[in-house]
Amino acid sequence: MITDRRNYDAEMDDLELNPRILAACKKVNFASFSTILSLSSADLGRRTKLPANDVRTLLHTVSEKVYTNPSATALELYHGTCHQSLRVSCLRTGCEVLDGFLRGGILTPGITEIAGESAAGKTQLCMQLCLSVQRSTENGGLAGGAVYICTEDVFPSKRLHQLIQNFQKKLDATECRQLKLGDNIFIEHLSEIDQLVHCIQYRIPLLLKQSQVKLIVVDSVAALFRCEFSPGEAAKRAKRLQSLGAQLHRLSRLHHVPVICVNQVTANMSSGSLNPNQRQLIPALGLAWSNLIQTRLMLGRTAYKLSSGDAVCPPRPEDATQTQAGTDEVPVRSMEVVFAPHLPNDTCYFVVEAAGVRGLR
Repeated sequence: MITDRRNYDAEMDDLELNPRILAACKKVNFASFSTILSLSSADLGRRTKLPANDVRTLLHTVSEKVYTNPSATALELYHGTCHQSLRVSCLRTGCEVLDGFLRGGILTPGITEIAGESAAGKTQLCMQLCLSVQRSTENGGLAGGAVYICTEDVFPSKRLHQLIQNFQKKLDATECRQLKLGDNIFIEHLSEIDQLVHCIQYRIPLLLKQSQVKLIVVDSVAALFRCEFSPGEAAKRAKRLQSLGAQLHRLSRLHHVPVICVNQVTANMSSGSLNPNQRQLIPALGLAWSNLIQTRLMLGRTAYKLSSGDAVCPPRPEDATQTQAGTDEVPVRSMEVVFAPHLPNDTCYFVVEAAGVRGLR
């Protein structure tokens, strides 16, 4: 259960308790909720000299004050009148076709995994989201910056600058002047798991509390966990993954921000992997990580290529047309919804152009 740490520092005077119980707590310097909840009933009784009934009342009152679990009806969720922590919204991708395919965009809050082979467009989509998140909520953004954590290659700053120039062309003059797209993306290069954990636990929360960040991107999770753990340390790796996933979920819900985790792929070595209808590549990190994510999007490369300016992807290999020699060809990539709480299993196609990721109708 997620707990707001600010409640631990609340004054004891806010509790509706018998003055005798409050006086006993102040006498032994119990000034915060964390002090009371860290002790057992027996220890509380010995230190405060209170009877067992009063100790139970004290623990029950403090627990209700700290551990809040808001609830909502389906109608309240639909109309958006529920508690802030339960509201669900979407971050648009910056492409109307992909937004329609994803029914609004990236779900918020929660962890969305973008998996795929090399050159499938994972980093391109993440950088486009870092720009889209800075727009106002009326325009599909979250009116905040982004944290981009790199664990593999050097961040492609030249490509980001190219995307910014093209992204500004989509904005009106007023919005273009207000948004400082390049100044609101915080980039961090990490090479060890301990550095990643420290960044998520201490550094990112500072930006979230100041409302400077509305998107967290980790590119990628698999790079660190695949190289620092041997095949015989699966249990240890799963424990570290669960701790990392729990921390990301906590930040996502407390601050209502989406978390994007890029993942690598591995070969499907199951007995039926020779079946042409079965997926040959599957996301890395196994079931331990799959249970921690909310939405999984699988990106891949296809055999299709389109001439520059084409807007329709051939639905079948036999429908693919040959482009004329000398014309620019753009590789077509696919996006598949593997699982999501609000989306069916489906596939769409897109291309990566100078202006960014563009879905194909």
